[in-house]
Amino acid sequence: GQKVRTTRADLGDVRAPDLVKRDFTATAPDQLWVADFTYCSTWQGWLYVAFVLDVYSRRIVGWNSASSMTTDLTLTALNMAVWSRNRPLAGLRAHSDAGSQYTALRYTERLADIAAAPSIGTVADSYDNAMAESLNGIFKTEMYKPMGPWKTRDQLEYAIYEYVDWYNMRRLHEQIGMITPAEKEANYFASTRNQNQPVLA
Repeated sequence: GQKVRTTRADLGDVRAPDLVKRDFTATAPDQLWVADFTYCSTWQGWLYVAFVLDVYSRRIVGWNSASSMTTDLTLTALNMAVWSRNRPLAGLRAHSDAGSQYTALRYTERLADIAAAPSIGTVADSYDNAMAESLNGIFKTEMYKPMGPWKTRDQLEYAIYEYVDWYNMRRLHEQIGMITPAEKEANYFASTRNQNQPVLA
């Protein structure tokens, strides 16, 4: 089928440095998020789907879909991630590719609002954003392709909503010890609570 180019750099935007350098590791939630978007075909036309993934837990913390590749597509996914966390995010690194949707002023200003550091890989190098690209592939392999063809964008959007819930709450992930992202985060917060408990004599 027709291939869509999703990474288009805007030469007028000031690009943040690459703070990740292909080291997609984290020791706690909200240390590192990776973001990317992909495209899906429906009988109505293209639907672009943006994801924000927490590297520590593999949880999809934010997502959005739209019929065009605009900053609103990625910014709304970022805002969902911020809202879903509902806690201070200072120190977070937010990594993406060099597409104009991620280097746009509104996107970088939103990261500044939450005291997060933007991190940008190079243009057209999938290895610089490998974890986010991998999520796109998993999504297409597990949900988009086997359940298609898709008649309407609304039909696909609802299926994505259900897929994200399944992915976070019920899908076992080999990279985090064959547990779900929700379990990974619950285990982390339980362990930190236990560490902060006073020791009784």
